[in-house]
Amino acid sequence: MFQNPILNEILTKYRENKLAHAYLIETNNLDLALQDLKELIKNLNCPHNFTSKCTECNLCNLINLNNLPSLKIIEPDGANIKKNQIETLKTDFSSIPLYSKFNIYIIKNAEKLNASSANAMLKFVEEPTQGILGFFLTSNKDVMIETIKSRCQTYTLNYETESLNSKLNISNELYAEYLKAIPKYLEDIYSSKIINHKKTLLNIFPERQDIENILKIILAIYYAYFLKLNQKPYDQNLTNIYLIPDNLQEISQKLQIITKIITNMSYNVSIELILDKFVIEMRGTHE
Repeated sequence: MFQNPILNEILTKYRENKLAHAYLIETNNLDLALQDLKELIKNLNCPHNFTSKCTECNLCNLINLNNLPSLKIIEPDGANIKKNQIETLKTDFSSIPLYSKFNIYIIKNAEKLNASSANAMLKFVEEPTQGILGFFLTSNKDVMIETIKSRCQTYTLNYETESLNSKLNISNELYAEYLKAIPKYLEDIYSSKIINHKKTLLNIFPERQDIENILKIILAIYYAYFLKLNQKPYDQNLTNIYLIPDNLQEISQKLQIITKIITNMSYNVSIELILDKFVIEMRGTHE
């Protein structure tokens, strides 16, 4: 049995012969969800009574290595999932599986289906073939195409994550104050040639530790965008704080700058000089 009740529910549906042909799963951690789905797939396809220490067949090893012919995991090719990827999937699943009970596909980052690939996928789920099971994994089901959503059973599969304010060891109230100040501060330093925004920030947060916390939150925001652009699990709450252009090179440069500035905080350097340097260097990569 799984720790997550959602996976146990799907497993129970299988045992009751009530599996749907397609599931839409929204999650805050795509990689962990994919890992858990593989464990579920081992259960669904096992020719024996499943156990994690089974030595009777090679099915689990093939799943772990992504070498099971009847399991296809589709991820974006570049910015989107393309039509040819879906057409290849349909071709691969035109015959019955040889080594397992089901042909199973997982569409990771399913919100990345473009118009043509979504249309091809829609034809696949509108007329489900016996023995084919699908999982659509997404971090945001609200941006999924409605026609596909309506043909899937939808679940939310979330994982516990340590909040940023817990990592910084600050209260929810203080964290909220930081979040209120950060967007305006970043907007000001990018929209003005004057390097006096440190006074505005220091008037609200005069303590050195406050400034360091704010810089760490800004670092976390940019890192969340970095993960997003690299199609890795990211904290959507952080990307909602401040809108950053999708420019991977610029984001990478800013991550280096912020990391260096935070390191400088540990030295006996004037906080005003540090903030001046922060503004100058961040603005330099922004233009």
